[in-house]
Amino acid sequence: MPKRPIPQATPETAEYWDGARRGELRIQRCRSCGKAYFFPRPFCPNCSSKDVEWFTASGKGKLYSYVINHRAAYGFDDITPYVIAVVQLDEGPRMMTNIVGIEATPENLPIDLPVEVTWEKLTDEITIPLFKPQGVA
Repeated sequence: MPKRPIPQATPETAEYWDGARRGELRIQRCRSCGKAYFFPRPFCPNCSSKDVEWFTASGKGKLYSYVINHRAAYGFDDITPYVIAVVQLDEGPRMMTNIVGIEATPENLPIDLPVEVTWEKLTDEITIPLFKPQGVA
């Protein structure tokens, strides 16, 4: 049984989840203005163009902000404390995630910490991207 709630794919997010299952961080970019963005949607949040495309992001970024959660939330009973974070991807967009692979203490989580994607398979259909400090095995 997974240690966290299982997300549900929608038609707008299917490419994102299919990519995650393959170990690819898929995000969208506007062909009109060139801005990359996350979360998946059928139009550019910058210029409202519907001329958008999917691409594979590098999976690298920096820690933008975080909170260390010490209280178990529904579905997260076995993994406290855990880090709820916002990561600024090298491609530009920010995404909410969890930081894993290190002890959840403020000393280990300086702002701008270089991070990279890692994957947790929850089911045969859903694999989620998490982030760990770059270079951590």
